[in-house]
Amino acid sequence: MTACVLDRRILLAGAGFTFLASLAPRAARAAMSGDVLIASACRFADGNHGAVLLNETGETVTRIALPGRGHDVTPHPDGRSYVAFARRPGNFAVAFHAAGQHEPAVFHAPEGRHFFGHGAFSADGRLLYATENDYDGARGVIGIYDATDGFRRTGEFDSHGTGPHEILLMPDGRTLAVCNGGIETHPDFGRAKLNIERMKPSLAFIDAETGALIERHEPPAALHQLSIRHMAATPDGRVLFGCQYEGPASDLPPLWGTAAPGEAMRLFERPESERAAFRNYVGSVALSPDGEALALSSPRGNHVAWASPKDGRILRTQTLRDGCGIAFAGGDLVSTSGEGLFRHGAVERTCGFGFDNHLAVTRA
Repeated sequence: MTACVLDRRILLAGAGFTFLASLAPRAARAAMSGDVLIASACRFADGNHGAVLLNETGETVTRIALPGRGHDVTPHPDGRSYVAFARRPGNFAVAFHAAGQHEPAVFHAPEGRHFFGHGAFSADGRLLYATENDYDGARGVIGIYDATDGFRRTGEFDSHGTGPHEILLMPDGRTLAVCNGGIETHPDFGRAKLNIERMKPSLAFIDAETGALIERHEPPAALHQLSIRHMAATPDGRVLFGCQYEGPASDLPPLWGTAAPGEAMRLFERPESERAAFRNYVGSVALSPDGEALALSSPRGNHVAWASPKDGRILRTQTLRDGCGIAFAGGDLVSTSGEGLFRHGAVERTCGFGFDNHLAVTRA
């Protein structure tokens, strides 16, 4: 399906879509000067949904309206272009440019599919891979879109699991890592989870060119309700992942771990005191540039934690009510909340909108 330019009445309504020229000059320069940009989906004060780009101090550089609630914003390798994906079970995505050089364009998942809120570009930026639901077939697929041709959908391949969520291109530039959450859903039933008793989560490594399964990792059968949802990749080709547990609240299973092709999946067995604070929910995962800190957010637990990537032990925590978005910019963690709080190192400010679940950091 070819992309179409968003109707300007949609773009100008409610969320106050603006191009760069209407922004403060200092913020506007950030999108052109090579400065760090922080992307997030959000909800504006008037209740409309959109996406924003911020600088390192939390100033708004660019903001656009979205047709509905977004989830994650996927940056293009050029560091200046982005795609905001709809939250499940939405079927829209919006491509936009940091400097407003191109009119934002909307494209959709085809009939019988919807997005799961995440995507990843190929190393050359030509293709966009999106996690999608073949909801009548109760299987996950990876939709393939041509970024050089209006995000025309060119095909799909199997995610090798159910309920694919976050997807990453691994450092080798050839392998996709996919978190298959294991949860069956169907838009006829809204956001209801239809197979909690028979979930089968997995983490799949897939050949990006052919769609062939390289390797699939699954948690132990006793933890089949441990939905693998988010992850970060290390430079040497490992994945550090976070989970959301769909079983009894009293179980307190391990919620984070690591996997790599050729190695067994390892869940970090941490003391109950460390696990309990997450309330069985890791909302987002980020790895520091030096590889020494794994950041984990828990909007249900109202905190952000720094953990060791080697053994998963918690190094420190910080309270953040309804906090989920995390990413590293420089050596410091950026964290955001649904209540509009922005933190980056010593900077803390309240923005005029609530952040959605995820952040992406690029340098324009």
